[in-house]
Amino acid sequence: MKRFLPAFLLLPLGLAAQNPIINTQFTADPTARVFNGKVYLFPSHDIMQPSPLPQGMRPNWFCMEDYHVFSSDNLTEWTDHGVILTQKDVPWGNPNGYSMWAPDCVYRNGKYYFYYPDVVKEGMGFGIGVAIADKPEGPYTPVKSNIKGINGIDPCVLQASDGNAYIFWGAGRCAKLKENMVEIADDTPVEKVKFGDREFELSGVNCLKDLPNRQAEGPFAFEHNGNYYLTYPYVRKNTEVIGYAMSKNPMGPYQYKGLIMAEHADSCWTNHHSIINYKGQWYFFYHHNDFSPNDDKRRSARIEKLFFNPDGTIQEIKPTLRGVGIVNALSKLEVDRYSTASNDVKINFIDTADKFKGWEASLPNKGSFIKFNDVDFSSVTDGYLTANVKADKNTHFTVREKSAKGKVIADFKVVFITEGQFKRDYSGQWLTVTAPLDYTPKGVTDLYITTDQGGLSIDNVQFKNREKYFKQPSNGLAAPDEDGFIRRWFLLEPVNKENPTNAVFTDSYLKQVFYEEDFRKLFTNSPVDNQKVKYKDQTLVRHKLDSENFNVKLFRFAESYKKHVYGVMFSVITLIECDQDIENVRLAAGSNSASMWWLNDEEILLMSGDRRMVKDDCVSKRITLKKGLNVLSGAIINGPGMSDFCVRFIDSNNQPVKGIKIR
Repeated sequence: MKRFLPAFLLLPLGLAAQNPIINTQFTADPTARVFNGKVYLFPSHDIMQPSPLPQGMRPNWFCMEDYHVFSSDNLTEWTDHGVILTQKDVPWGNPNGYSMWAPDCVYRNGKYYFYYPDVVKEGMGFGIGVAIADKPEGPYTPVKSNIKGINGIDPCVLQASDGNAYIFWGAGRCAKLKENMVEIADDTPVEKVKFGDREFELSGVNCLKDLPNRQAEGPFAFEHNGNYYLTYPYVRKNTEVIGYAMSKNPMGPYQYKGLIMAEHADSCWTNHHSIINYKGQWYFFYHHNDFSPNDDKRRSARIEKLFFNPDGTIQEIKPTLRGVGIVNALSKLEVDRYSTASNDVKINFIDTADKFKGWEASLPNKGSFIKFNDVDFSSVTDGYLTANVKADKNTHFTVREKSAKGKVIADFKVVFITEGQFKRDYSGQWLTVTAPLDYTPKGVTDLYITTDQGGLSIDNVQFKNREKYFKQPSNGLAAPDEDGFIRRWFLLEPVNKENPTNAVFTDSYLKQVFYEEDFRKLFTNSPVDNQKVKYKDQTLVRHKLDSENFNVKLFRFAESYKKHVYGVMFSVITLIECDQDIENVRLAAGSNSASMWWLNDEEILLMSGDRRMVKDDCVSKRITLKKGLNVLSGAIINGPGMSDFCVRFIDSNNQPVKGIKIR
């Protein structure tokens, strides 16, 4: 079996969302609105069809029974506020219609008006209803009847600068709403239209008349810089595009201008959208069948930035995996939703049986890379980086800033042991690996993940701040903590000592390595903070630090100075002052892995074997802390495991000795 050499920790896996923006359910037809400084998303909710199918339901067709509302203040992290309306709540609708398609919501008159289509209970076709709430997340109370005069789907309400509200629906029809927001104006025109040999009366104005409108639906209208925009899906060839038209009047006439988004590359039949300005940037919300690539009736919401040309026309948008939003580096970055990548990078579902688990990105060759835009490092202080990876061979990859050859933020060497006594096999398994930050970017920047060997799959990465394990000592003497543990130490950066296993830590082996001449020279009765010490080919520094914990975490100490954390030995010293002799005491110690302890150069305790850190794991013989200065020194060794220790003195009644001072 392959095994990670001691460069990393194995940690739990996790997920975060970029595009699609919701990864807990299907979210089609996303209508976004800005309320109270946040973006609220009102999508339809695709579900799998019930079995058996209700009478009249078309097999393998769209199926929606309720609405959720989501909110975000950064367009990256979304809160699901739950169900706000179901088909069983609609007084005039079919409780088994499963046709609650694209909705909208606006604020007016101190209330939130939620507009939605549903199959009518009596008669034929669709109606559009209204539910009203005091807050955007509800609760919503449906009006008892649907809006009279409107038969159709996909409502959108435009609150124009002329002070009026206009409702658009279906294939681009429009009518003015009364001030009560639940009725169309009395002077709404009625048009007689023939379908085959039947004649129908349709209320409102046909704003798409004489424009490209084959199978048009889902109109979304908005206003910008004195222009009214009517945007809508229609079928140009075989699947839907999003086109748009412009006018100086909310009810037209409109002039067609072109496409906002072309057909989906994988032939997802539908698209549906909304457009908002949030904090000075325009955004385009739409849907795609990311989580259901073989079923285009189950869709998921996405976002892209939208830009205008100087003449007011809209620049065509290309869908991306990355989406939008500045992402806090301390959140999980789903890097398989990259902004750009080398041509050989591929994405695949992590679990084809549960596609909501998301994707993995495969970097197959030397030089393969992923670019992930807009990561905010302002909250990263003393950090490290975790990455969820899967590899089948030794792999070296780096995380860099701004370019594939930019500054190295973190360096990962994933090395497997495939032969010998300690052989293990982690090939093809997801593991979370960890590396310290070589460099911390400032502000918002772009990340590049590059590989030197290839053969790497990666799911997501996350920057984390270390817990505060140490602090600089205050002036003056320190005392043991309330339990008697000594927390002030002179810690020497680790000495490299390769040990493939902790099983070698016998008494004889420890005495051999701890009493080796060059290693013993590292212990001194006069340690100095920031003192440079030479050990064979290593130049080490001694640091005077106070531990934040009763157990001194040597692993984190070494990691913070970017030193080896496995296969090392530590030299630790503390200086103890006593006002008088304290007789008949013992040193009580615990350590992760093996250790040896000396008091005033006399060996008093040896803790051999592969240990776990336990308070008072071993105690020394009875000793005397002499009046004046005492030097307690220790050596701790580890192989592939963690390393920390704790020590205190106990009296003849096994109570902590506290009447001492620590220099």
